[in-house]
Amino acid sequence: MKRDELGDLAAFLAVAEERSFTRAAAKIGLSQSALSHTIRRLEARLGLRLLTRTTRSVSPTEAGERLVETLRPAFDGIEARIDALSDLRDRPAGTIRITSGEHAAHTLLWPALERFLPLYPDVTVEIATDYRLIDLAEGRFDAGVRLGEHLSDDIIAVPIGPQTRLMVVGSPAYFADRPIPVTPDDLTAHACINLRLPTRGGLYVWEFEKDGRAQNMRVDGPLVINDMVLMLRGALAGLGLGIVMEDQVTDHIAEGRLIQVLADWTPPFAGYHLYYPSRRQPTSAFSLLVETLRYRPDRPGQGRTDITVS
Repeated sequence: MKRDELGDLAAFLAVAEERSFTRAAAKIGLSQSALSHTIRRLEARLGLRLLTRTTRSVSPTEAGERLVETLRPAFDGIEARIDALSDLRDRPAGTIRITSGEHAAHTLLWPALERFLPLYPDVTVEIATDYRLIDLAEGRFDAGVRLGEHLSDDIIAVPIGPQTRLMVVGSPAYFADRPIPVTPDDLTAHACINLRLPTRGGLYVWEFEKDGRAQNMRVDGPLVINDMVLMLRGALAGLGLGIVMEDQVTDHIAEGRLIQVLADWTPPFAGYHLYYPSRRQPTSAFSLLVETLRYRPDRPGQGRTDITVS
């Protein structure tokens, strides 16, 4: 393969993934006219139309999709091997991309990065906060952070935080003229703040368990949000009951701003894990970051950085 042919394939892959000549041109540092010429040259050489172009979008044809499926693993492999060359340097280097929910990013990733980055100035860490469960390969992430350790067999899950629990809370003002719920069924008589899940667009079903018996509840109320911090604000404002992470409300409960209910129905569960493909050949930079994040109960202060909400 000639050198320019490899460049043409990389340009096509950028357009196919970005679904835009404008974004792809900016990504690879070409003008739009040069990029269009490159794609036309590649299509002429292959004798196939690879992209369907409209005034609003660009999408791969069937032939284009097949070429993407061939090129993506190949280019990923090249990038991984180039990244691995950084191990031959005197100091760890490279870029590490992580997808994470906002809560874990604040409470676990940020404290770790404050320790890690000053020690390794040639390493860049990119964090993309998203509540969705992202496909690492599709999003071109090196790792992700999510609750729980039960993932597919080809995924390595490293604990980076302690066990945690969800807590159902309400303000003293909210309970001033309402009874305290004793069982999850009692929530049908309460205003609850709903959390919309971005992955499927549905509302989170509140999950409970007691003595090995699981019970899920669909709740109703005046507020629907897609952010846990806003749910906490809603509970503090007396707009309804919220279900939030334990570390977000510990101080509010201790200082009387919130009241926890259904405590015997919300047992602890496995906390946050860093997950990444087992087939990945980790660079020295990635391995060092994993060890920095790895949860150790004897490490003072690990896994606790409060997000102040008033």
